[in-house]
Amino acid sequence: MQRERIPITKEGLKALQDELDDLVNRRRVEIAQALQAAREEGDLRENAGYDAAKHDQAFIEGRIREIEDILRRAEVIDEAPNGDARVVRLGSTVTIEIDGAQETYTIVGAVEAKPAAGRISNESPFGRALLGHREGEEVEIQTPAAVLHARIVNVEG
Repeated sequence: MQRERIPITKEGLKALQDELDDLVNRRRVEIAQALQAAREEGDLRENAGYDAAKHDQAFIEGRIREIEDILRRAEVIDEAPNGDARVVRLGSTVTIEIDGAQETYTIVGAVEAKPAAGRISNESPFGRALLGHREGEEVEIQTPAAVLHARIVNVEG
């Protein structure tokens, strides 16, 4: 069974590769050292340092597996398509206006989404509503709380 491809920007791919490198080459070594130091203290049954290091180790190993899976399935978003750059797609940075206020978002794959940083998933209500629309168009965004009416002010990328 082939697993679904995961859309990701070049920057997102690099960030995941950097995180994996840090986890494998720094954090894994630090945890191994912490485990060794805890073992040297003797009785492991009531050793809080050992328990904490084992917990950290499990978390780190899980994150390593998760990133490796994402990287195997990653499909880098073409950020320079041979098409109309004014159409919203994955990788686009979009400025919208809602009730006179402007907000700017970059549409990314779900693994890169960081709404507080203006990076919204193509699977989110905002992302889905904006995809395929052009600069100047009005869009209706169905959110869990309300239906919003937005105008696409600018599209880049």
